[in-house]
Amino acid sequence: MKRNWPAGVSALVWLVVVMGPLYYMVTVSLSRRSDYLSDNPLQPPKNPTLDNYRTVLNGGFGGYLVNNIVVTVATVAIVVLLGVPAAYAVARSHSRLVQRGFTLLLAGLAIPAQATIIPVYLLITRLNLYDSLTAIILPTAAFALPVATLVLTNSLRDVPRELYEAQTIDGASAFGALRYLVLPMAKPAIVTVIVYTALNAWNGFLFPLVLTQSESSRVLTLGLWTFQDQFGTDVPALLAAVTLSVLPIFAVYLIGRRYLLSGLTAGFGK
Repeated sequence: MKRNWPAGVSALVWLVVVMGPLYYMVTVSLSRRSDYLSDNPLQPPKNPTLDNYRTVLNGGFGGYLVNNIVVTVATVAIVVLLGVPAAYAVARSHSRLVQRGFTLLLAGLAIPAQATIIPVYLLITRLNLYDSLTAIILPTAAFALPVATLVLTNSLRDVPRELYEAQTIDGASAFGALRYLVLPMAKPAIVTVIVYTALNAWNGFLFPLVLTQSESSRVLTLGLWTFQDQFGTDVPALLAAVTLSVLPIFAVYLIGRRYLLSGLTAGFGK
């Protein structure tokens, strides 16, 4: 077999590009603040310490982490519970109303969240949801629904029509076909939607910044500000917090990564 040296070199370069920031983040998080200011940050720490992680864990990180988990899980649940039936209806229905509704939903892909932040703020305050986790969850889920519905619809359109007909002949209702046929067949797309939505919810910054205020509603992206003050930034502690915040969502990615490619490319081969 002929070796593809250009591809190998390109893969190695990409590995360095990806691993470089991760190595820097972990290395600095294990360094003392004084050593970080005087030593080369690319070298392994001379006196590694876990003090930065203790500082983070004693500085309210646990509360921010719990809030982030609540926001992420609730957002993913809303998107999946609404996106799967919506995609099933679009894939199976020939109604003009359903198809126009789908087109209108996809228009949300062209609207950035920043352009709607004032109407969203007014809606949240009128509903008396300001400064709560619900204020973050609802708009985050709303902006994730168009992409989720698109991915799920393309996946369900790949399901052979004969399988739907077989379910109908066996006496299955629409809900039965959804439960016993659609959900197993669309598993890669559903996992893709879960990972994509979880990433957006976990790393969300705009909605938590504008729609929350108190520390009890603070999530990780805002909690990182704790390590910044008027005299500077505690970089090692900040990167320790970033390292801890990356681990849960990295675990989600590792679990669902083998489904991502098949889920994202579903429906585009026709």
